[in-house]
Amino acid sequence: MAKRDCYEVLGVDRSATEKEIKKAYKRLAMKFHPDRTKGDGALEEKFKELQSAYEILNNPQKKAAYDQYGHDGVNQGGGGQGHSDFGDQFGDIFGDIFGGGRRGGAQRPQQGSDLRYNMELTLEEAVKGISKEIQVPTLVHCEQCNGSGAKKGTQAKTCGTCHGQGQVQMRQGFFAVNQICPTCRGKGKIITDPCHKCHGEGRYQRSKTLSVKIPAGVDTGDRIRLSGEGEAGERGAPAGDLYVQMNVLEHEVFTRDGNNLYCEVPISFAEAALGGEIEVPTLDGRVNLKISAETQTGRMYRMRNKGVQSVRSQTVGDLMCKVMVETPVKLSSKQQELLKEFDALCSSSSKKHKPKSDGFLNTIKTFFDDLSS
Repeated sequence: MAKRDCYEVLGVDRSATEKEIKKAYKRLAMKFHPDRTKGDGALEEKFKELQSAYEILNNPQKKAAYDQYGHDGVNQGGGGQGHSDFGDQFGDIFGDIFGGGRRGGAQRPQQGSDLRYNMELTLEEAVKGISKEIQVPTLVHCEQCNGSGAKKGTQAKTCGTCHGQGQVQMRQGFFAVNQICPTCRGKGKIITDPCHKCHGEGRYQRSKTLSVKIPAGVDTGDRIRLSGEGEAGERGAPAGDLYVQMNVLEHEVFTRDGNNLYCEVPISFAEAALGGEIEVPTLDGRVNLKISAETQTGRMYRMRNKGVQSVRSQTVGDLMCKVMVETPVKLSSKQQELLKEFDALCSSSSKKHKPKSDGFLNTIKTFFDDLSS
């Protein structure tokens, strides 16, 4: 009886990729597996045909020979039907579901976990930079057993259940599934005489002190990576990293936006009207700011290069000063009289003294005229 074309058996084109071939085989193998067909001879033969076709197309050398010479090309090399190990094939396809393929060995020691430390900084510390000591609770490498977990002078023994493979094979019919060894938990070795300090873990809990250098210009959300300062790895594996996350606290005077600083500066009514010089704070001390005459409340003054130097470049931000005209309070009778007299003088003269008030009143008048028309 002539053998069917392998591509036809799997239902794929000759241009199908390795991934497409494996996907087609997986789908059909589940459908025609003997455990599901329950003794149906015809379907069992179909399953064997499917298995043989996959064995050829999944092997690059056999596939190349088959594409050129057909079945004769693979039979000459002893690669004919009926010699495949279904456990191997199914293990390769479903290994990720059932805990690894047949060829998987003992689990490698895992690298230590990364850690995160939240550091709070004042604005001054963030802008100027600082060195700080921190306490980090972590798992450290056991120096007494050198991370092996075994008592000094002894060593771990090969697991008798899995013979050092870290996995045991469970068979049921045609299925061959690898599972983590229950005795050594996948390590391949057993510690019969554990270290007293770490109790066989190769690491133990301890709080360590680290000095962290914070560069000038950091901001909330920035983080510093300290390589190898995370948790120690299993059985001498490399340690993880420590990430120091920055959180800059609110400041009573300044607000930061990127490299710029913002602050509100109160000025008197007379200073706003007549202009002059006032002192304003910066992170480096007080400086003089020149106020223009006829300044309105809310006006923003820029003081260049008085902000924050970027942590990533030499760029320096600015200090933005928003002036707020302060209304006098708790006036004496004399002060009240003088203000009334001043207001009367402004009202009786030309309207140029109150441009915003006059403009606002004209807008309101036009609004109501439009409503009544």
